[in-house]
Amino acid sequence: MRVHDLKMPVARTTSVVFASPHSGRAYAREFVNRSILDEWTLRSSEDALVDKLFASAPVHGAPLLAAVVPRAWIDVNRSVDELDPALIEGVRDGAHNPRVASGLGVVPRVVANGKSIYGGKIALDEARKRIDDVWHPWHETVSVLMDESMALFGEAILVDCHSMPHEAIDTIPHPRGARPEIVLGDRFGTAAACDVVDQVEAAFAATGLHVARNAPFAGAFAAQNYGRPSRGRHVVQIEIDRSLYLNERTIRPNGNYRKFRKLIDGVVAEIVGIGRNDMSLAAE
Repeated sequence: MRVHDLKMPVARTTSVVFASPHSGRAYAREFVNRSILDEWTLRSSEDALVDKLFASAPVHGAPLLAAVVPRAWIDVNRSVDELDPALIEGVRDGAHNPRVASGLGVVPRVVANGKSIYGGKIALDEARKRIDDVWHPWHETVSVLMDESMALFGEAILVDCHSMPHEAIDTIPHPRGARPEIVLGDRFGTAAACDVVDQVEAAFAATGLHVARNAPFAGAFAAQNYGRPSRGRHVVQIEIDRSLYLNERTIRPNGNYRKFRKLIDGVVAEIVGIGRNDMSLAAE
């Protein structure tokens, strides 16, 4: 079973690695039949088409890793310890975890708007199999890509690509007056060096997009696990307002999709440039 899709550049010319962990859309018929939701509702938790928005990364010299298996089946941007006792048989209640409590653990219990995926619980062995089949291969690949960047360029920059519902930031105050269209997460400076995040922000801002940091999305497992800026390992999470390119009701590209994808292509080229230095010439 193919669980993710890795597209490599002809020549690796940058320390930047792009990943889209929530854009998987291969819904197994067995999964859909088992769920109490229809496939369209299951897709509500998907970062639809984000992998397509960043598809030019390999052309610019950076790897692009994209999920194939959907987030509703397993969420690779959670820790393997985030098991939900309300969903998985044999899991005991532990320390309070807001993600797990809301049904968004490593094996999700709900999709958007808190809609339950299943009519009952699943076996612990099944949850572990999903982790073995999907979660571990994903993170093994991320680790290899980051290590390769370190070896080639002396640093690694993981750009973790996501999208957010338009209403996700309705309740967040906007001190600069403009509603954010892009939210960058660096776990308040612990996942990436400030100059790296500054340059990512500048790449988006140069297009006229309004950018905020860490509110309401500061970065999840990938940022926490791989971000070690003091060691030259940086993670920047990107959240894009879906309404900029997607009809959120039909989960299809809207009339602005082509224009927005071209805009993101330019942003990708700028971000790739952040990870280029004199050492990149040796990799060409």
